[in-house]
Amino acid sequence: MVVVVVCLHSSDVVNDMSTIMSAYPGAAAALGLGLRRSKQRWLLCSASASGNGNGVNSEQMSRGIRRREATLVVSTGIWLANMVVSVPASQAAKDDPTIELLSQCKSLTIVPSGLAFCDLVIGAGSQPIKGQLIKAHYVGRFENGTVFDSSYNRGKPLTFRVGVGEVIQGWDQGILGSDGVPPMLPGGKRKLKVPPELAYGIRGAGCKAGSCIIPPNSTLLFDVEFIGKA
Repeated sequence: MVVVVVCLHSSDVVNDMSTIMSAYPGAAAALGLGLRRSKQRWLLCSASASGNGNGVNSEQMSRGIRRREATLVVSTGIWLANMVVSVPASQAAKDDPTIELLSQCKSLTIVPSGLAFCDLVIGAGSQPIKGQLIKAHYVGRFENGTVFDSSYNRGKPLTFRVGVGEVIQGWDQGILGSDGVPPMLPGGKRKLKVPPELAYGIRGAGCKAGSCIIPPNSTLLFDVEFIGKA
């Protein structure tokens, strides 16, 4: 098992929350979902436990990244002090409340934008409105299964305004709904497969000297629990 902890430090406060994140998108935590557009840079620090397995290395994590890159790295604000963890599925199921539900997702529906989704739990109540401040829990993974960010690990959901670019496009569409994707309802849980063009694209995130925390053209997987309006 490999556990890499990444932490960012900034005196700024985003969404009334100190931007010392425990989510890198988990190393890029919060790396991209909710950060504001700004040229301010983050300082990341890392510590690793156990030397086996795959994960983001210390050199990658110790560099500064642009705040915009840090939403899910983080593209718009999924909080950047997080954990990148590679653990056995059995252990992950115990630690992550969304893992058990994933077996219910037999296939993903792909819409014209390239976003793919599968509803694990259908919520109830009022659908989100563009520009509304909402709360959502999430787990973000690379296609190889490595967790790069989790709001559950931080014990606090992500708060952001949906549909206005505070998070990556795949999140806005995946929660607000459009182009064949129904809106999520409070209490709903959905799996999203976000293609590069709806995430960090050809630039990736947290890149320096040819190495990136989130590599260019990365497809990202998210398990999202829509809590409702904040």
